[in-house]
Amino acid sequence: MRNEFTAILERDGEWFIAYCPEIPGANGQGPTRDEAQRSLAEAVTLILDDRREEGLRGVPDDAERDTIVVE
Repeated sequence: MRNEFTAILERDGEWFIAYCPEIPGANGQGPTRDEAQRSLAEAVTLILDDRREEGLRGVPDDAERDTIVVE
């Protein structure tokens, strides 16, 4: 599945910081723009994986599951 999110990048001294306003807590940093964006992408992936896992913990075993694709 492919999703697109906004990456906000700001210079902080010699480093770049990055965050995603759509996903609270998703932050990245690096000495270059590319590294900060990669760091942010990793943070977004970790947060979404964690939220998916957490959200599914309470689903009853006999509930019907299916997949939707959001583009």
